[in-house]
Amino acid sequence: MGDILVITEHLKGEFADITFEMLGKARELTDSSGGQCIAVTFGSMSGKAGQLGAADSVISVGGSDDYNPESYAASVQSVVSAQSPSLVLVGSTSMGMDVANPVATTLGIPVISYCSNMSASGGGFSCTSSMYGGKMNVVTNVDNAAVVMILAGFFSADAGKVQGSPVVENFSAESGAGKVRFKQLIEPEAADVDITQSETLVAVGRGIGGKDDIEVAEELAEILKADLACSRPLVDAGWMSKAQQVGKSGMKVKPKVYIALGISGAPEHIEGMKNSSTIIAINTDKNAPIFDVAHYGMTEDLFDVVEELVEELE
Repeated sequence: MGDILVITEHLKGEFADITFEMLGKARELTDSSGGQCIAVTFGSMSGKAGQLGAADSVISVGGSDDYNPESYAASVQSVVSAQSPSLVLVGSTSMGMDVANPVATTLGIPVISYCSNMSASGGGFSCTSSMYGGKMNVVTNVDNAAVVMILAGFFSADAGKVQGSPVVENFSAESGAGKVRFKQLIEPEAADVDITQSETLVAVGRGIGGKDDIEVAEELAEILKADLACSRPLVDAGWMSKAQQVGKSGMKVKPKVYIALGISGAPEHIEGMKNSSTIIAINTDKNAPIFDVAHYGMTEDLFDVVEELVEELE
């Protein structure tokens, strides 16, 4: 078993949590396999290499700090060709999706998606992918090089947040100018309520039925003096705002109490709320993945339960 490359992600001068989650896992695997854990940075982020102490070394490809999918993918391809690692870890994120497939296709190596667990296995590695909203796990044994897309939130970020002084190597990636140009970073408007700071959240999912039925959850939230949150489908439907979305493409929250109403619990949602102190789930599907992380659960109709709760609390 050889080296593991970790493709770091950053935004506005800060490394994303997925970077440290991948670094921590890569450090664990290379400690047992005898390989090297190598972080790859872009732009000026090599100047913050001290935050990447979990890595044995850092490869800096330089370039612009502004994310460009074409140039980043070309740079990663050059690094992988030069280093010949056993594994290339990228986040299962918008950036990771831009980078993983072009690199793997050009180099003729496989991509393992939705990875939620990894371990050293014999002379290679074993990767577990969480599929179909967490209802099926697929195990893939890797004996040769592969690109692995890591689901955010499944590995400890703290394990990768190690201060140190890894050796930094500047790498000149030979890539053309390309056709993609960075124009502007557009951020969502500031919300009236920051759900990342909420102590109690009432979150609704597709099980709520329709837009008008959200009033039921709003009534419960008002009585509990809680804030209202949701899973991605409700944002996609235009029923609730992006600022209320919990999950990989939304907000990561850690309230004292998280009440999930009609939320099945796809990995993308769970990674945003699994660290809540107390999770209460109400869903008629007894096999819903949300029950794997919930401290308390009920397989009842959410409207009946919420109605009784409201009456009792009033």
